Amino acid sequence: MFRAPVWRAVTALAVIAISLILALVSAPRLGLDLRGGTQLVFETRDSPTVKADSAATDRALDVLRQRADALGVVDPTLVRSGERRIIVELPGVLDPRQAAEVIGRTAQLAFHPVLGNEGDVRDENGGKLRLGPAAITGDGIADAVQQSDPQRGPGWWVSIDFRDAGAWQRMSGAAACEPVGDPKRRVAIVLDDEVISSPPLDPSIPCRTGISGGSADITGSFTHDEARDLAVLIKGGALPVPLTIVEQRTVGPTLGAAAIDASAKAAVAGLVLTAAFIVAVYRMSGLLSTLALACYGLISYAALVAMGATFTLPGLAGFVLAIGMAIDANVLVFERAREEYDQGRGRRGLKAALDRGFRNAWSAIADSNVTTLIAAGLLFWLASGPVKGFGVTLAVGVLASLVSAMLITRVLAHAVIGRVGPRLSGLGSPGAVRTWLTRRNPQLMKARRLWLAIAGTLVAAAVAGLLARGLNFGVEFTGGRLVEFATAKPLSADVAGQAVSRAGFPTAVVQAGGDGVTVRAGRLGLDDVARIEQELERQAGEVTKRSEEFVGPSLGEELRRNALVALGVAVSMQLAYLAIRFRWTFGAAAVLALLVDVTVVAGMFAWLGKPIDGIFLAAMLTIVGYSVNDKVVVFDRVRELWSPRRPFVTAVNSAILQTMPRTVNTGLGALFILLALMAFGGDSLRDFALALVTGIVAGTLSSAFVAGPLAVWLARFDRKPPPGPPVKRRRVSGAVV
Repeated sequence: MFRAPVWRAVTALAVIAISLILALVSAPRLGLDLRGGTQLVFETRDSPTVKADSAATDRALDVLRQRADALGVVDPTLVRSGERRIIVELPGVLDPRQAAEVIGRTAQLAFHPVLGNEGDVRDENGGKLRLGPAAITGDGIADAVQQSDPQRGPGWWVSIDFRDAGAWQRMSGAAACEPVGDPKRRVAIVLDDEVISSPPLDPSIPCRTGISGGSADITGSFTHDEARDLAVLIKGGALPVPLTIVEQRTVGPTLGAAAIDASAKAAVAGLVLTAAFIVAVYRMSGLLSTLALACYGLISYAALVAMGATFTLPGLAGFVLAIGMAIDANVLVFERAREEYDQGRGRRGLKAALDRGFRNAWSAIADSNVTTLIAAGLLFWLASGPVKGFGVTLAVGVLASLVSAMLITRVLAHAVIGRVGPRLSGLGSPGAVRTWLTRRNPQLMKARRLWLAIAGTLVAAAVAGLLARGLNFGVEFTGGRLVEFATAKPLSADVAGQAVSRAGFPTAVVQAGGDGVTVRAGRLGLDDVARIEQELERQAGEVTKRSEEFVGPSLGEELRRNALVALGVAVSMQLAYLAIRFRWTFGAAAVLALLVDVTVVAGMFAWLGKPIDGIFLAAMLTIVGYSVNDKVVVFDRVRELWSPRRPFVTAVNSAILQTMPRTVNTGLGALFILLALMAFGGDSLRDFALALVTGIVAGTLSSAFVAGPLAVWLARFDRKPPPGPPVKRRRVSGAVV
């Protein structure tokens, strides 16, 4: 009896059991784009007296948390991002105006003595006041609460308790010494440089004695909501530094529910199509890998909920996409096992061929997964907002796919393969694609100049699109506000554009289709959105706001810069990794072919006028990972076949033909998932899937027709000799007596 298979089986069962328990006891944490609500991103600014460093941002975060709790928001999320940014998520709050005004208001409260009527400060009635220095600031407030009393008349006021009762008593006592009717007898209460109340002291208050008890009332004919919001601001305390909103997203709950439903349908449809395809190609081995694929989904989900990761719309797309990518390792193993069985003419047996398949495929699997993890890490490091969730999901999916393929699939295959015949196992025949390639043996590298000329033509067409049409950068990269409305009846783009023009924005970009209208403009305030909604209601009846997104110009420039940095760093890291693992000519050929893939996708989006946003960035970095995976598999086989007795061009041609079945099967598996996303996803997921479909097709073709010819051309500059034959190591039996 061998220990390794037993312990492998025990480990697989333990992983599945732990994942099942975590999935059952832990509830998923949905992002605002799935459950509805408002997300605000604030950036702290320097004040004349305080520098906006990490300590000041932490103090501001504490103030915002108190305000969110006082507003009664259920399960708010407030975190610091970097040194000067604060991310606030308010589930269920669909009015961004209220959220921004109450949560992010500076709230610099102060009590000032009034020095006279002539000044540049207006009181609550529009009169002029001249104020003295602040006698009490917001730090001196102990509590604030809204109150009403029918005996005092209608309306609400805010009752304040001071920390230092003596300071209030001295201030009110000094004002009480002035004659009745003199403006100096008033006390001005200033909030954010605006006088909200300046009541005169009651004649009964004696001079120098003042108001004892350490409390005061702010009156001003407040409504209940106004009094409550003011009390929240005062009680929460003054922010140590000013805040500026640099990003804001609002999503209605119905849109989030539709996104969850669409992603679930895409996952089910993609899984069924992929399972049917893999079973049809690999029979029993395909069925076992499908079971392992289901375990992969369980492991990925359990890991995400255990980490407390937030499920966002791009994250769900990444989860669905990772199902197709997870089959790659299984395909690599099965194709290698088919080769081993075919080369041994069946003498080695199915189990021996399967063992050699797992062992020989490990190098390509490890290299391809490392390159994908590089892309996922860059997404998490450089992206912002929901795209970070895509990076986390992709990284977890890569690690879970390794467990699924190299552990669970191996355990299931060892338990079944050998008990069934070669034909039923799916490993006993080389497959239709491999049989056709072996019989024809096409010499692809003889026409390498033609393939490079075709690739150059495609790149030229893509560059022409970039120059002629330009990229349609979304709000995320340009700054501005994007609002999507749902209308009771369809509106044409012309009618919707006229309504937006009447609201005061003739230059806004307006798109209309079906039951929705999308408006995008650079300078569009929250009050402006309300006016646009009113104008649309006159044309379409009932109008509801589905989603809203705002990105400040400084953040948009930063995100655009980070996107370019992400792509540049990704390409550089891929080149460095491939140069270390293989040789620099392989790395350079792979990266040049990768640039062809990226340029073709970007050019297609330019010609079609599709938006370039964070979702597109996620798609491009995924294409980088997938394309490099494909090249890694090819060059790994080149390294294995190349020797002093075999010319390099022959080794490249043979490597492309031998890995072609894996490339085709893996690409089809991913395409099933993406077609499901295109069929069931919304507009953003549809564009995401379109970019990936184009990238996968381009990446698959460029591995054979761009990377291969480039590697042959660059080989003339490589002085390093071909690798020697592999050293066969003697295997020691692990049997236990």
